[in-house]
Amino acid sequence: MSRSLRIVLPALVIVVWLGIASVGGPFFGKISEVSTNDQTSFLPASADATKVQERSSEFRDESGAPAIIVLERDGGLTSTDLADAKALATTLSDRADVEAVSPVIPSEDGDAVEIVATLTQDAETGDAVEAIRSDVDDALPSGVSGHVTGPAGFTADLTEAFAGIDGLLLGVALAAVFVILIIVYRSPLLPVLVLGTATFALCASILVVWWLAEADIVTVNGQVQGILSILVIGAATDYALLYTSRFREALRDHRTGWDATKAALRGSLEPILASGGTVIVGVLCLLLSDLNSNKALGPVAAIGIAFSLLAALTLLPALLLAFRRAAFWPLRPAFGSAHPELTGPDARGIWARVGRLVARRSRVVWIVCTVGLLAMGAGLFGLKADGVPQSDLIIGSSQARDGQDVLADHFPGGSGSPAQVIGAERDLDQLVDAITAVDGVDGVVAAAKDSPAGTVPVTGDAAGSSTPTVSRGDVLLEATLSDAADSDAAEQTVRDLRTAVERVDPGAIVGGVTATAVDTNDTGIRDRTLIIPVVLVVILLILMLLLRSIVAPLVLIGSVIVSFAAALGVGALVFDHVFDFPGADPSVPLYSFVFLVALGVDYNIFLMTRVREEALRHGPREGVLRGLGVTGGVITSAGVVLAATFAALGVIPILFLVQIAFVVAFGVLLDTIVVRSLLVPALAYDLGHRAWWPSRLSRTNPDM
Repeated sequence: MSRSLRIVLPALVIVVWLGIASVGGPFFGKISEVSTNDQTSFLPASADATKVQERSSEFRDESGAPAIIVLERDGGLTSTDLADAKALATTLSDRADVEAVSPVIPSEDGDAVEIVATLTQDAETGDAVEAIRSDVDDALPSGVSGHVTGPAGFTADLTEAFAGIDGLLLGVALAAVFVILIIVYRSPLLPVLVLGTATFALCASILVVWWLAEADIVTVNGQVQGILSILVIGAATDYALLYTSRFREALRDHRTGWDATKAALRGSLEPILASGGTVIVGVLCLLLSDLNSNKALGPVAAIGIAFSLLAALTLLPALLLAFRRAAFWPLRPAFGSAHPELTGPDARGIWARVGRLVARRSRVVWIVCTVGLLAMGAGLFGLKADGVPQSDLIIGSSQARDGQDVLADHFPGGSGSPAQVIGAERDLDQLVDAITAVDGVDGVVAAAKDSPAGTVPVTGDAAGSSTPTVSRGDVLLEATLSDAADSDAAEQTVRDLRTAVERVDPGAIVGGVTATAVDTNDTGIRDRTLIIPVVLVVILLILMLLLRSIVAPLVLIGSVIVSFAAALGVGALVFDHVFDFPGADPSVPLYSFVFLVALGVDYNIFLMTRVREEALRHGPREGVLRGLGVTGGVITSAGVVLAATFAALGVIPILFLVQIAFVVAFGVLLDTIVVRSLLVPALAYDLGHRAWWPSRLSRTNPDM
């Protein structure tokens, strides 16, 4: 290749990536515009709650989320307070983003009133609730407290909590990675090049994901958005670390930067593509999910990993070629300088010592590591991952949660968030009887478009005085629950309701806020049961093809399963006994598993591809020690970087993100320090040539 082309080609690569970053950069702030945190939008079309949501507008005009305003005065509300509450209701009814406002509903004890303001279908929930809260604050008499809660209130609080994803999360992750890279490289320039590569990959990913979300091809929410940023920064940095390690080696053996770049790409291309491909296939298994939020994360994460690979294999080589040895200043690798001794009694450094330990006590090392990890996994027996109340999703202050507590003190817990039952109009009386007979139901009304209140009574003396709306032969009944809509008791009531109404009308369906939570949790548990085994089988097959072996892939898969169990077990103990969390969402074990297994295998691919390369020249056991010595530093650095980036998720005060952050960060460190550094090398050394059965390596001299 001509000298001019060697200059033009990397320059062109850099210019193209600069163009991508300049276009994609502004979309960091726009991705939130195409995100939704409405739980109903994540359910499959087959869920009863989804069917009720889709049909609810047939029975009543207001079809947006309800915001429940609750006003309270200790000692009882005065007549002036009640007049102010009515004035507030009038003010709210004049808002363009409010479809309907209920009459002021006083509590039996006289200490509180509630007003239900139903938003329009196209209202921006966060902005609408913020404006309603401002109206409430302006209308509050002295001594009266006011809160905006209900589904709209909780959605607004979630939206506010996710607001930090656009800047805070990314800033914390980049700062943490920069500090780690400075310590690892002891160079001021190289961390900038690596983080620049990761940031450009994120710009490209955000641009593509925004376009897909804008076109309604994928559903993006706060958790998908946050995980995308973390995953791209962590993965791109990991791949960059591996390439940089190879490039530094090559600079010792080659005089020119071009030759060093070719050698580095030859040595790193297979493990980087293999590890990235494994992660992509692993996250794409989420497409098997019935939950749109899980299903969306699959392609979104795959896009992020794909651009991480592309940036690490194109942009970073071009940047390092441009700077050559200066990129490593002040520790420049000189041409012809000796490579560090990797094995033997004269080898120095921590990885040489680890290698000698593995060689001397291989069986003891892997048995002790396995027993220790299994002991950590015992905490799994205390893990409760079948969902948490909506009011507990936000860590820290939440006006919606405070309002829910006040509402429960003075009204039935499910006020404003009823269970909705759609059933045949011909069975109306029997349906009402079945609903009222269920423990946990406080009252029932029927939806009616012609009624000023939007409902008509179907029980007591007033029953039959007005006609409910009938659509396609069905009516919509609303059952107010005795318990808070997001409580375990309310969820059990909904399950009992479904059983009761199906006895009367097999086609009856139950929806509403509580039913949405029930269907979401049930679907999440089903997804977890299906996807985890599929991920394991798919990754196992990839490893068999990559390593040309059956035994080694089984060892690697077994090691990451044990590592995942240990991380989740410790996480369960910490969540329960340290942070006193109420439980976990079903997505926490699923996401943690997908990322830990895919990324854990990632590091083992880095290790074992190098071990195989060295074993072909030096024999299976010597290959283990040499592979460990060469990759030890870079893989440990990559693990620390990835752990730091996932730990950054903890700055977002959302319960399941904090839990995922802890489990993945701890699991990555465990996998890096224990599994990849000790367990896998010791077991591979103990197995020797047998680890590579049935490939040609398994037939080499076992003593080599």
